This record gives sequence, structure tokens and C-alpha cells, in this order.
Amino acid sequence: MTPAQNLAALRANPYPGRGICVGLDENGAHILQVYWIMGRSENSRNRVFVAEGGSLRTAAADPSKLKDPTNVIYNAMRELGQVYVVTNGNHTDTIYDAIAAGGTFVEALNTRTYEPDAPNSTARISCVCDLRSGQAVTELSVVKKSACSDAPERQFFQYEALPRGAGYTITTYTGDGDPLPRFEGEPYLLPLVGGPQKVLETIWGALNAENRVSIALKSIEAATGKSRISVINAYAQTKR
Repeated sequence: MTPAQNLAALRANPYPGRGICVGLDENGAHILQVYWIMGRSENSRNRVFVAEGGSLRTAAADPSKLKDPTNVIYNAMRELGQVYVVTNGNHTDTIYDAIAAGGTFVEALNTRTYEPDAPNSTARISCVCDLRSGQAVTELSVVKKSACSDAPERQFFQYEALPRGAGYTITTYTGDGDPLPRFEGEPYLLPLVGGPQKVLETIWGALNAENRVSIALKSIEAATGKSRISVINAYAQTKR
């Protein structure tokens, strides 16, 4: 399907779960990393994104209502030199630490499995953009429960060229259900048209209004590696 058709399918999907999208803006000057979170339970919805420099983390919107921080509070985006990491869980730190120690994206994720949240067994989704060679190399990964056993399945996708005005997208689920149906197939394209705020608002607007929680976009200047994060939160953070 085309990016526009995939956006329409996302709009019709009540619960794709958490998602990562990565591509280039229309003129190819910026790499765009988009990450969103959704929630069905009060604990999952009680969150905001907090951007601090090149990093993004989740935080409780109302700390007094936080029941269990496992799988909901974590660093979502980090960067190390000209390596930019985004994931849907605490494996952001696993990847960051592995690369800092001279390891690789694949080696880091080979130490991790899907989330321990049976019966959903939520996939760990990840993206790394590496500009160190002077050429952007982008890797995506889905680590999910096997359809036939409790063993993890690890899928890796590497791109030496990203599309302009569109982004490769992976999500934790393919729709609503009990248990939630896992992501299947290869990354699909969503449109990344307009400036960063327009892109952010377009994808945010395609997410189910009842279940969407937060979305963030990191814009990375391809020539210099300078980055900037923009955020939309559905809920206001209670200051304590």
C-alpha cells in the first residue's frame, strides 16, 4: 500500500499500540524519528513524554496514580555522538550501553526478549540511526514472542537509504484484542510530509483519540547531526 493508504489504515486501527517511524523529510535534509505510545489501562494512560536535550523519557502524568512503573517508565530516546536510539522500553539503555562499549545494535538486542506482560507478550521495537560513517545507516528491530512457543523471534531490518517524505514504521500490535495481536510482516511506510510539527500532528491525528497518550518527533540534521525533539501529550503532568 502507499504511505497515504497506510495512514488511512492507521486511522482506522483502534489500537496499534506503541509505534516507531523513521525516514527523511521531503527535501532530505533531516532524518525524522517518530515515537508514540498508547494505553488502554489507567496505568498506561497515566504518562507524558519529557524531552531533555537529545533524550526523551516517559514520566507519570500523576505520580500518585502510578501503580506499576514496569514497562511504562523508561528512556525512549537517547543519543551517543552521532548514533540516535529510540525504543519502546528499557532496552533503549541496553542498546546505548552496548554501542558505548563498542558493540552493535544486533548484539544488544540478542540479550533481550519480549516484555514479560502475559498474555500480550508485547514486542520490543527499536530503531538506531548511525551517522558516524558519513552515510546514514538505519536499523529497525522487532523482538516478539514466537507464534508456536515461548521463544523470542528477532527480526532486523537495515536501510542504507531512507525514503524522502515517508518513513518505515513498526508497531507493537496490529489491532485491538485480548490478547493483543502481535506485529506481523515488514515495516510499512507512513507519510512524513511538511515540517516537523505538521508531521507530528498528522500522525497524532491518525491515532485513536481515546487510546493515544503521547507522541514525539526527533528531527536530526543529516549534515551536522544536530537534533531537536517536539512532543504532544494527551495529558498534563501534575507537578509535585
